[in-house]
Amino acid sequence: MPFLRQMSHKLAIVPAYNEEASIASVVGDLREHAADFDVLVVDDGSTDATGRVGREAGASVLRLPFNLGIGGTVQAGYQYALERGYEYAVQVDGDGQHDAHDVHRLLGHLEAHPEIHMVTGSRFLQVDADGDRSTRSRRVGIRVFARILSLLTGQTVTDPTSGFRMTNRRGIELFARDYPHDYPEVEAVLMIHAHRLSSAEVPVRMRARTTGLSSINASRSMYYMVKVLLAIVVGLFRARPVVEFGDPAPVTAEPGI
Repeated sequence: MPFLRQMSHKLAIVPAYNEEASIASVVGDLREHAADFDVLVVDDGSTDATGRVGREAGASVLRLPFNLGIGGTVQAGYQYALERGYEYAVQVDGDGQHDAHDVHRLLGHLEAHPEIHMVTGSRFLQVDADGDRSTRSRRVGIRVFARILSLLTGQTVTDPTSGFRMTNRRGIELFARDYPHDYPEVEAVLMIHAHRLSSAEVPVRMRARTTGLSSINASRSMYYMVKVLLAIVVGLFRARPVVEFGDPAPVTAEPGI
């Protein structure tokens, strides 16, 4: 059966793993402050009621049969967006860190600059005493990654670990077919550059996560930095599929019910 065309041409992709406690507020925030975006919760094989709660809050739910990790989860969302003809897709974390008020800030920048294919919300472009800027140890890593990516791409990157980003149709086509799975936030910036697409950042306010704890604490920060740096090096040399923009979409599973 062919897929029905969506109501909107804009989609919010919410990757979520065991976010039962926060997913309703995330979906509600999007429905209130970005009401022109359809909302898709990609349930990454959660063992709690994330999918059910997200659906009851008004989102469509794509349930993955087992846990793929953040990269595979986000790519499934982009495949969904590609198949259904969406023109814009925004990634919004399921833990409540991203403020739906800023979704239209990202959209406005893409619409005003059609030469740009991805825009990322950066917590470091403006002074905001109320905004969350991660822990001190993680900020050190972020600055290192930002400097490296700025050198490699030839443009200023300030928040390479931000998962709050929006793409236009060409970005959707790219990420539906080729998306990094290990450290996707950092590697996706390189991927955009490798495929000769353009990206930019806009200032946003981030909130502290409403539930759960980050898997990257102070003791693991150095390990994380080394792993990401290795991933960057590997990413520079790995073979990438040639993406012919406008190709037919790949096939993914129907959304969960």
